Amino acid sequence: MTYTLQHLEDKEAFQASFDLMRVLRSHVANQATYVAQLVRQTQQGYRLMAAWGGEHIVGLAGYRELENLLYGRFIYVDDLVVSPDLQHSGLGAWLLSAVREEAMQRSCDHFVLDTGLHMPLAQRFYFRQGLLARGMHFTQSLRAEGLA
Repeated sequence: MTYTLQHLEDKEAFQASFDLMRVLRSHVANQATYVAQLVRQTQQGYRLMAAWGGEHIVGLAGYRELENLLYGRFIYVDDLVVSPDLQHSGLGAWLLSAVREEAMQRSCDHFVLDTGLHMPLAQRFYFRQGLLARGMHFTQSLRAEGLA
């Protein structure tokens, strides 16, 4: 099958991506909340690229351009997900490559993403894509239920 890439830019397109994004972000349970958050994130520079197989979204890559003292200008990949029946098809590598190309066109200095320590298959995939582990990502919940 031939796939096409397209950035999703409106509420209807975001709605169409909800079911696939839940494969990666299962804690996002409400479509309206999801769409509202994507609208806010796009106002902060987030872009959501979709791989289409016919009339269905079969892959997603969410990313943003940032700048800091550590990396200079860089693209940060927030989300990368491929339909479970198409994993190991090369579609994830193609999406990642398209976002990397976007970073190079924007003259970014680095290409950055995080993955969970509990996800060794994802880590192996990222190593094969030329990404190297350079540190650990530390977080702390600031909500009352996360502080207990």
